[in-house]
Amino acid sequence: MSCDHEILNRFLVEIFNEILRTEERCITQSGHTDLSIRELHVIEAVCQCAEKGKNTASDIAALLDVVPGTLTVSTAALERKGYLTRSRDALDRRVVRISPTEKGLSANADHALFHRRMTDQVLDLLSEEETVVFMRALDRLSQFFRLEQNARTRDHQNHQQSKETTS
Repeated sequence: MSCDHEILNRFLVEIFNEILRTEERCITQSGHTDLSIRELHVIEAVCQCAEKGKNTASDIAALLDVVPGTLTVSTAALERKGYLTRSRDALDRRVVRISPTEKGLSANADHALFHRRMTDQVLDLLSEEETVVFMRALDRLSQFFRLEQNARTRDHQNHQQSKETTS
């Protein structure tokens, strides 16, 4: 790996980990000591889906890119902690709706405030021109991750199909 590659790789790994550590500290300091980052991101997804009226377990699992069983485990824990509630849909009893409680809304608001402070801090450091270049670079990085995710999903689906045809 060239020196530039090593520096960039180290920066991306370190910044990602530092964001997670800082996020955890902020959550703890705001009084949500019983939440992990992963749980907070589940609450965030539930709140986003609930705002759109798309708060079924399937909708939330799709947004988080997890299988429904994984979401069930997470939401059960968050329900026990008082952050979420699960209920059957009034029109279709097969559908489970997941909603934030007041405690969940509070945790999500604190989390959103952290993200707002973080982005404000970055934007305050950059000129308008630097912001344009930075946003363009982040967009390209995001495109890379989306392409990688799509490739992994395709590989997984192809693997599943080949297993089914050989059985």
